[in-house]
Amino acid sequence: MTPLWQREPVGVVGLGLIGGSLGLDLMAAGAQVRALVHRPATAARARERGLATEVSTDPAVLEGCGLVVLALPLDRLLDPDAALLAALPVGAVITDVGSVKGPVLRRWRELLVAAGGGPGASRFVASHPMAGTARAGVEAGEAGLFRGRPWVATPEASTDPAALQAVRELAEALGARWLCCGAEAHDRAVALISHLPVLVGAALLQAADAGGGEIAAGAELVRALASTGFADTTRVGGGNPELGMLMARANRAALLEALDHYRQSLASLEAMVAEKEWSALQQSLARSQALRPDFL
Repeated sequence: MTPLWQREPVGVVGLGLIGGSLGLDLMAAGAQVRALVHRPATAARARERGLATEVSTDPAVLEGCGLVVLALPLDRLLDPDAALLAALPVGAVITDVGSVKGPVLRRWRELLVAAGGGPGASRFVASHPMAGTARAGVEAGEAGLFRGRPWVATPEASTDPAALQAVRELAEALGARWLCCGAEAHDRAVALISHLPVLVGAALLQAADAGGGEIAAGAELVRALASTGFADTTRVGGGNPELGMLMARANRAALLEALDHYRQSLASLEAMVAEKEWSALQQSLARSQALRPDFL
């Protein structure tokens, strides 16, 4: 059977990095994309960039869409506009792209059931494409962003299998690698490999800034000497601060757990340096070297 994204228009709510990239790739694949954005200026620029077939600030633009992707920041995803809820087509498959799944899944189940959508709630598929850059906003969307990257879904027992399949077909059409897991497992995993690095990168930037101020000409020298290694390890820490704050707020418990693991690892390394345990330090770094390929 022809995938849903090919049979019926796809609605994309939000045209930032993820939504804009979705629009570009879906249109390149021949899909009709109807996008809803918040500001007229955003709509105008999205049309200039060709991010969707049709772009509007009117939620009615979603009428007739068989699949709607909510590419919204976490705060707006957890507290969506009433006009958006009212405009969602009856019977449409709805998915999101938020980086935290437990709170989103609970909130949208509650919203759709309250709207009289018992069956509609089963057609909500919580998902998360693990792709991104440091850019944000309507200028950030880029073609091929999802190619080769994981796209994780966290279905419940009540999730409609056909809805789950429709989202899978969408993800795989964009070249993503499809995965399924529980919402809690997802949130604990991304706390370790996605959310923790944001805070670690931020801490490294602040440490370099503070430490550089303690040596002669240090601030300028530290910046002048920073090269690709420093850039690689701080990229996510220097990203969108609002997104970083929102993911920490929405995934607080799992992030605190991840920070505790990191604190223990850092303390162990610090002790080796303090005690001049060079052989142990080398062995620890060798273990890290061996671990890294499995994470890439």
